[in-house]
Parts: sequence; structure tokens; C-alpha cells
Amino acid sequence: MTTPQHPDFRVAVITGAGSGIGRATAHEFARRGWALALLGRREEPVRRTADGAGAQTLVLPVDVTDPDAVAAAFARIAAVYGRIDVLFNNAGTFGPSGSVEDVDLTQWADTLDVNVTGTLLCASSAFAVMREQRPQGGRIINNGSVSARRPRPRSVAYTASKHAVTGISRSIALDGRPFGITATQIDIGNAETELLAGIGAGKGAAQPDGTLRAEPVFPPEHAARMVVDVAELPPTTAVHELVITATGMPYDGRG
Repeated sequence: MTTPQHPDFRVAVITGAGSGIGRATAHEFARRGWALALLGRREEPVRRTADGAGAQTLVLPVDVTDPDAVAAAFARIAAVYGRIDVLFNNAGTFGPSGSVEDVDLTQWADTLDVNVTGTLLCASSAFAVMREQRPQGGRIINNGSVSARRPRPRSVAYTASKHAVTGISRSIALDGRPFGITATQIDIGNAETELLAGIGAGKGAAQPDGTLRAEPVFPPEHAARMVVDVAELPPTTAVHELVITATGMPYDGRG
């Protein structure tokens, strides 16, 4: 059954919604009155996000690397809500630590499967809904990472995958132009999430000189606010690329 719509009814789909930036972004969308579809590989963390959002929410456990599961999830979203206004493509994995001569090829393939194929599958399904809905159009916001611009040492799999996300983002922007579908890539550096535990304290992060050094971090809620600010721009405005980092984080030159 399609949810009855009114002029202010807006739907955001978030992948990787069970923790970190995904959870913070879901809560920010909910605070501003959006309806949510939350996707994640494990149902329990996604339900915790939904419980904390206090908004109209659809929880969908989905492996973003499974084409049939992704297609079914987006068909369900369209059936329940009738439209998709924003997709925040946030699911991802760091993958293996390894330089170009010793990276494990199985782990390399797994990293590309999640970060590249998963991003493409979700974008493709959202694009198809946005193209056919009325009013037509929408926004696809991809979580890139500053590694889409500057690598860390021994991160070739993750870095390559995030450079590929940039190609997907730019292709969405071009292919979506006739349909009012825009693409934004937000490249985030050192948000203080579970995945980055230890960078701001503890053992620190790998530096180009081979040392480990603590780096500045910032709350994921700040990145979430930026995502939702872009989502709430009028359709006459497109934002192609954004970079947000902790102040003082090594970025240009990475050290």
C-alpha cells in the first residue's frame, strides 16, 4: 500500500544505516521530518537506528552486493512510500591493509564488491524509481571518503574502490541530467565512528613515514548535517562534490 502523500512528504533511503555516519544521518533526516527507509546487512543495528529516529521508518535488512535483494528492497520502498527523494549511499568497508605488491586478491575483490558494486546497485535501483515517479527526479548522495582524493599508506583496495565511487557519482550526474536526478559525492575524513576507533586516541593512524600518529576527529553528526542540507536544497540546485574533514587532519600530502 502506498503511503498517502502531501506536498511536504519526503523520503530518504540510507544504506549502512546501522551505525556511524549512517545512523547519525538517519536521525538528522528524522529530526527534519523526513520519512526513512533504512538498509543494512544486519537487522538488529538498523532497528536500533530506527528506534532512535522517532520517524516514519521502513527497516530493510539487505546485503548491498546481492542484486536481487537490492532490487526487492527498492521495490518495497516504492510500494510503501510511492517515491524516493534522496538515496544516501553510505554502506562500505575498509577492506584489507596492504600495498600494491602484497594486497590479498580475495579481500581486494570483496572490497570492490561492497564499495563499488553495492554503490552501483543501490544507485541503479534508486535512479529507476526517481526517473518514473511524479514529480520526476531526486538526489543520489554517495559517501566517498577523502581516500577518493588522497590515499592513506597501504590502502590500495579501499583507495581504488573510492576512486571508482567518484566515477559512479559523475556518471549518475550526467545520466540523470535529463530526468532531474542529481548526484553528490561527500568525501569525509576522520569522522569519529566505530570504524575509526583508535585514530583520535590509542594507536593512531598510519602515516606516510611509516609511523602511527593520533589524528584529529570530529563528530559524525556534523557530516550528517551536511548530507541533509544538500538533500533539502531546491531541485534547481546541484552540489557535485564536498569534502569535510576534522580540522587539522592530514589531508594535502597526508602528513
